[in-house]
Amino acid sequence: MSTLTNKVAIVTGASKGIGAGIARQFAKAGASVVINYSTSKDAAHALVGEINGAGGKAVAIQADFSKTADIQRLFEETKRIFGTLDVLVNNAGVYAFGPIEGATEQEFHREFNTNVLGVITATQEAAKYFGPNGGSIINISSIASIGFMPNSAIYAASKSAVDAITRVTSVELAPRKIRVNTLAPGATITEGIAALGWPEEAVKSIIATIPFGRPGQPEDIARVAQFLASDDSAWVTGERITASGGQRA
Repeated sequence: MSTLTNKVAIVTGASKGIGAGIARQFAKAGASVVINYSTSKDAAHALVGEINGAGGKAVAIQADFSKTADIQRLFEETKRIFGTLDVLVNNAGVYAFGPIEGATEQEFHREFNTNVLGVITATQEAAKYFGPNGGSIINISSIASIGFMPNSAIYAASKSAVDAITRVTSVELAPRKIRVNTLAPGATITEGIAALGWPEEAVKSIIATIPFGRPGQPEDIARVAQFLASDDSAWVTGERITASGGQRA
């Protein structure tokens, strides 16, 4: 379904996981996609090859979302390559889980620099580069932002901040026809989650909280992102949409 034909989208943190799923979905829907990555160069370029090989249009651009200069360069290069911008998906994020006793200043700044400051900076840049018809910003949050998941204090706080950024900027940017929404996934199978190496019993206990009886897949989140990126959601802004199979954290 080509609901994104002629649109240009930046998807941050798109070399794998939910970001990669969104990039694939956008390309299938007709968008030209900028696949941003920080360190996973091979995975990002493999995804570009996959999308272009299937008849889509994608490029990979490196940028560390904890660094303002990198984010600014990402938007400059997007403008140079595609000439315009219509959609920004703020998906890049980092996390670490552990008890509150182990929380450190270093980990706080690591997560907030990318998950919060990165979103603010990218939003500033998108507002500069969107055309007169405005655009769509999709901030990827998490059900953790309003839940009570143990061992996630810093991460949950960072995602709560993302929710607040959405609410405020949706009002600020509305006069410029820029829509800002939050998409909050539940438990979703990604390379990052798999790398955590959670015990089988812990995984089973998480799945037990999902009414649909299975964890999400990146494509489950990507289809909702496509709606928020498209003109089908032209009257939707300032919202927090949960895609979790009914999970409430």
